Amino acid sequence: MEWSKLLSPTRLGRKEAKQEDARTEYQRDYDRIVYSSAFRRLQDKTQVFPLSESDYVRTRLTHSIEVSCVGRSLGTLVGQFVIEQAGLKDIQAQEFGNIVAAACLAHDIGNPPFGHSGEEAIRVWFKGSGEKYLKDLSLEEKEDFLNFEGNAQGFRVLTRLQNAINRGGMQLTYAVLGTYNKYPRRAYVPNANSKNVSEKKFGFVRSDEESFKEIAEGLGLIKKQDGAWSRHPLAFLMEAADDICYRVIDLEDGHRVGRVSFEETEKLLKPVAFATEKESSEGSYVLIDDEKGKVEYLRARAISRLIFGAVSAFKENYVEIMKGAFECDLMSKTSYFQHLDTIKALSRKKVYAAPNVLHIEAAGFEVLGGLLEKVVPALVGDEKSMTPAEKKMRQIIPSQFSKSKSRYEQLLCATDFVSGMTDTYAVTLYRRILGIELPGG
Repeated sequence: MEWSKLLSPTRLGRKEAKQEDARTEYQRDYDRIVYSSAFRRLQDKTQVFPLSESDYVRTRLTHSIEVSCVGRSLGTLVGQFVIEQAGLKDIQAQEFGNIVAAACLAHDIGNPPFGHSGEEAIRVWFKGSGEKYLKDLSLEEKEDFLNFEGNAQGFRVLTRLQNAINRGGMQLTYAVLGTYNKYPRRAYVPNANSKNVSEKKFGFVRSDEESFKEIAEGLGLIKKQDGAWSRHPLAFLMEAADDICYRVIDLEDGHRVGRVSFEETEKLLKPVAFATEKESSEGSYVLIDDEKGKVEYLRARAISRLIFGAVSAFKENYVEIMKGAFECDLMSKTSYFQHLDTIKALSRKKVYAAPNVLHIEAAGFEVLGGLLEKVVPALVGDEKSMTPAEKKMRQIIPSQFSKSKSRYEQLLCATDFVSGMTDTYAVTLYRRILGIELPGG
């Protein structure tokens, strides 16, 4: 792959880039994402603690902003290295940082309500009572629903649903859209290898394949087979930024809400934050006299050291990355890998398995399944044969979701509508259509 193509400022849906002000194209992408309604909705989508009453722990919005900050650092540091390696002219290292920062900002923009359990809830519904709606679809189309994927939904948000009047949706640059896509393949690809990091999931639905193909060709991504390409090199940095943040910050949040003791948190973060035990006993850390402050200090230092670890891993594997042959996440190639695995194991046991998290995630299956049970018949049914309740439901659903003709597109509109909801709105609408709650009640 060649950086002259990988940094393409061409915008999806717009053939010519128009320099409208002093901002670079990638900075404008960042701003477009920030001001989008889809991004704002992340403030009411769960990170770890669903519908948390705490004003301290992260939502998807704050998580995305933090990941973006880490991504900007990773991109800038790697950018300087790439400029030297490839002999690039007329581009600054900061532009690499801007590309990665924009992609990171959008990395969770397609997540449905209730996080990863929301994704699973949609899959479960289509494998159960919703399976009858898939019978006339092709194999590739069925997989989009049976293995519903938030990353592919995010690509729809960025390229189709947000600013839907435009071809290309938000009309972001190829460089940012390529960096965003960690899984550059469709849902069904023969012989996909789940051990390869870029093939574990899928990054676009069948309906959006032509858009991604246009992006991939513009960037010069290596085609693996029909419907699958190599990753954009900077996508490894976006993934690393997310890995760094959720491993370290979810642990911090777990401590903040009392799920993980200070002693456990300190024991896990110290080896990452400090090179030696002596370093931790002589600096500013020992002067902090409260546990919250100590954990915040450890978190900051740990993230800083993990950033440099990821950059080193990128440099060490640069040749393979550029060939499209590198199929590992960067953090697994750092000296911190075992520490991060230990943090992940404890978080699964004590943070992600907190009773309030599990209770609301379980409720999420009922809420999203219940919504699909009402929304899908209202969108795919013939209006003449609909029940009065289904007709009312169709009136409730915004008109942009009820214009499609084919069964496949109608089902995509159903998942577009439900997955785009915030946690609160999903619960409210569910309660109202079941008659449990009335507007103003």
